[in-house]
Amino acid sequence: MDLKLGDILVMKKAHPCGSKEFELTRLGVDYKLRCCGCNHEVMIPRIKAQKSIKAVKSKDE
Repeated sequence: MDLKLGDILVMKKAHPCGSKEFELTRLGVDYKLRCCGCNHEVMIPRIKAQKSIKAVKSKDE
């Protein structure tokens, strides 16, 4: 999976605020995601994140 910083990830499950879109702010063993709805930041393991990604929107769109 080719991800870049700033990409918008559409996840399978929604954040408690209702948004399914997250901005990718850190890559590595863990991914740091910022919720596009409430700006809450979450760090989750890369493998778990890759399984729960439904779609990827580039930051240019």
